[in-house]
Amino acid sequence: MKVKDIMSTQPVCISMDETMWAVKRVFDKNSFHHVLVLDQGELRGVISDRDYLKTVSPHVKSGAITSRDLETMNKKVHQIMSRNVVAIQASESVMRSVMLFNQNKISCLPVLDKNKVVGILSWRDVMRFLEERVLNKQKTD
Repeated sequence: MKVKDIMSTQPVCISMDETMWAVKRVFDKNSFHHVLVLDQGELRGVISDRDYLKTVSPHVKSGAITSRDLETMNKKVHQIMSRNVVAIQASESVMRSVMLFNQNKISCLPVLDKNKVVGILSWRDVMRFLEERVLNKQKTD
């Protein structure tokens, strides 16, 4: 089975020059755990919900924002994002993705096709795939 067969094909992407307010809107509006950061269409980084939560104060969610919170929220995405992105090609095997997840201790892999972002694969996607395989195998046994 290939990564392209189980990946999410609609990754949320934002520009490096967006502020943390844009990241907040994405996480508030969606149930995504990762946002891909692009610069002129090229993958440059990733921000996870954990990165976001480590960066912002709990006051931001409550609306009781301090001047320090404003300073943080006005930072550009490229100041916060993880830059050492481990990605995978859409044509690679799901097993290769498992090795990358384990070796790098990461929870998502941007999926590329010739350096263009075409999707995102999370460890949850892999677990769902494995669960389906096991259940289907049990039905045939």
